[in-house]
Amino acid sequence: MEYSHRYYAYPTQEVAERLEHHLDIHRQLYNHIRWDYENSPEDDKPSEYDQNNKLPEWKRKWPMFSGLHSKAAQATVARFHHNLTVLSELKEKGYNVGRLKRQAPTDYRSVTYNQSGFDLDEKRGHDKYAYVRFSKIGWVKIRYSRPIPDHATIKEVTFKKERTDEWFVSFGLETDDSTLPEKPDMDSLDTSNSVGIDLGIQNYIHTSDGKTVDWLNLEDEYERLRREQRKLSRKEKGSNNYEKQRREVAKVKRHIKRKVLDYQHKITTWLVREYDAVFMEDLDVAGMLQGDGNARNKQDAAWRQFITLLEYKADLYGCHVEQVEPRGTTKECASCGVETAKPIWVREHSCPSCGFETDRDANAAMNVLQRGFEELGLGWPESTPVETVTATNTTQFESVSASDVIETGSLPS
Repeated sequence: MEYSHRYYAYPTQEVAERLEHHLDIHRQLYNHIRWDYENSPEDDKPSEYDQNNKLPEWKRKWPMFSGLHSKAAQATVARFHHNLTVLSELKEKGYNVGRLKRQAPTDYRSVTYNQSGFDLDEKRGHDKYAYVRFSKIGWVKIRYSRPIPDHATIKEVTFKKERTDEWFVSFGLETDDSTLPEKPDMDSLDTSNSVGIDLGIQNYIHTSDGKTVDWLNLEDEYERLRREQRKLSRKEKGSNNYEKQRREVAKVKRHIKRKVLDYQHKITTWLVREYDAVFMEDLDVAGMLQGDGNARNKQDAAWRQFITLLEYKADLYGCHVEQVEPRGTTKECASCGVETAKPIWVREHSCPSCGFETDRDANAAMNVLQRGFEELGLGWPESTPVETVTATNTTQFESVSASDVIETGSLPS
């Protein structure tokens, strides 16, 4: 299993200058790799292997590249070809995309050392601090908020300068799957230890066993962002005051992202600890964001990030996480399966066939749970949440406010 740990970094002024210098040289190397690729014949484009073999020649021809660590330079080549692959995949899916662009200093913000060229000293720091040495740069102090697990192998280390001018160091880790907790046997799954979740509109999530978690209220943060952006619009672009205000805008945006990420960490950790299996809809998040209406709320939900967090934590905590076909989960009756069309503003499910009534999102969550069991090839248990579900009176649902999640760091069992 592969995952990463990210730490706040505190480079000295001298080391920060070296970091920025290497960052800029890697940016120029990236642009040269792009130039070399773009100017090669269409029927003879260089591969990643070909361009790695060109690195020694480039270092001799342009001395500025000779100061780069070989593995870091190869990682920059790998970055370009990874971006090419992503671009090609988007084209295959029908997206109208162009070519990779030159990287400006404001766009290229990180450098990766792959396999070698770095050292971690956990003993040099005090309390919650440690030091990382980057070859040809020096030692960087980091806030060591969580130690690297003993059973994890460090595969790569990345330093990054955020738009707020803050520095971060990330460790790419690999763990032997044999050291991870075993997931429960499929035969042991039932509706008492499994849950379906609906990523909703009125609530952030609604579970098949009657819990709702409210949306995170970011209105104050967005109001502050609007104020800071208005101030930025009045500054002369390129001036010192403009750069100072640009950092303030970046800090507010960063705060919003951190708040959403922290919120998602707490919810996903609760889900994988509480249940043996979690089922959710396989949503086309990119397509939803391109649609009209409510786009910013969907952006705030960061559902793709939520799904990614849930999937990787499932391996860490020994939980099954499966995505199911989302089409029709809202329309189908969780009790009898009859489809009933509902406009988005209708928030209750009332089946004209069997009379089953409940909240619209609760009905969808129960359908997700049922589809999850079907996709795993498990029989649908005789005792299901449908038999004990709360009726249309949603005041009986166990509702959890966003502030409770933030303050306590968990949800009720």
